[in-house]
Amino acid sequence: MYRLLHQSSYRTKYALNLKKELPRIPLTDDFWHFSKTGAKLADVHLNYESQAPYPLKMVENPNVPFTLKVEKMKLSKNKETLIYNNFLTLQGIPPEVFEYKLGNRSALEWVIDQYKVKTDKRSGIVNDPNKADDKRYILELIQKIVTVSLETVKLVKALNPVSK
Repeated sequence: MYRLLHQSSYRTKYALNLKKELPRIPLTDDFWHFSKTGAKLADVHLNYESQAPYPLKMVENPNVPFTLKVEKMKLSKNKETLIYNNFLTLQGIPPEVFEYKLGNRSALEWVIDQYKVKTDKRSGIVNDPNKADDKRYILELIQKIVTVSLETVKLVKALNPVSK
């Protein structure tokens, strides 16, 4: 089932139904391939924090003091580079990363949007995703999300279309 929900042909064919009701499970000629790929996808997604960090090129700005604290990250226009903060830029983001979508944006774009310092207008409470006890957490999360996205795209592209 988990594999099916990631297959583009299924999501396109049943797009209207998926917006208003639970997914239906079609018959398939290759159940075991279907099942094993779904298990691999679920494992990659559930255990995303234990995935190997993708080796992005880290470019440091020598004119700014060292820090891994994030205020607000930003992608370059070509989406190959992530401006992590004033000190650090991450380069070499593969374009396939943006093929894995969570709703209408990629997993990496979702993390970039959520992991920023923001202040609630009504209460004034500051939400700071930086961890004092693990300064590398957000940096490593970005690298792991790249790995998860690439692995997801690879598994989904290897899927056979559902025929029935």
